[in-house]
Amino acid sequence: MSLLLLVVSALHILILILLFVATLDKSWWTLPGKESLNLWNDCEWNSNNKTWDCSIVSENGWLKAVQVLMVLSLILCCLSFILFMFQLYTMRRGGLFYATGFCQLCTSVAVFTGALIYAIHAEEILAARPSGGSFGYCFALAWVAFPLALASGIIYIHLRKRE
Repeated sequence: MSLLLLVVSALHILILILLFVATLDKSWWTLPGKESLNLWNDCEWNSNNKTWDCSIVSENGWLKAVQVLMVLSLILCCLSFILFMFQLYTMRRGGLFYATGFCQLCTSVAVFTGALIYAIHAEEILAARPSGGSFGYCFALAWVAFPLALASGIIYIHLRKRE
């Protein structure tokens, strides 16, 4: 049982790391010439200074929705980990981790919805930018976090506390 708890906890921490990097790092969209866009800033590589020049992203409503959903997924994932630890130490033997599983399933829905909105409305979100480019690694990390959070939520719902 302790090995299973260790694996479930490690999976949850992996999902948290993926969500933090996907939400806060700077590569949701990459353009030729070392230019990248994230959810919060447009960053261009300044070869003269050898630094990144960043400005605030557009006020597009779809981008705001993606920002809110990714932050919500982080909050829900942190909340579900806290709930898991609380339930692990206070729940009586034989209890199920329903609250933790439900929070983790909500995390997966939030990540899925945010990444899907970004994928569908990328042209509108990036309307002010030159054409060309591709989705960055942060976008891919969000898509990787979705099935992991979904699997984690299902595991939590079926996980029973034993002594």
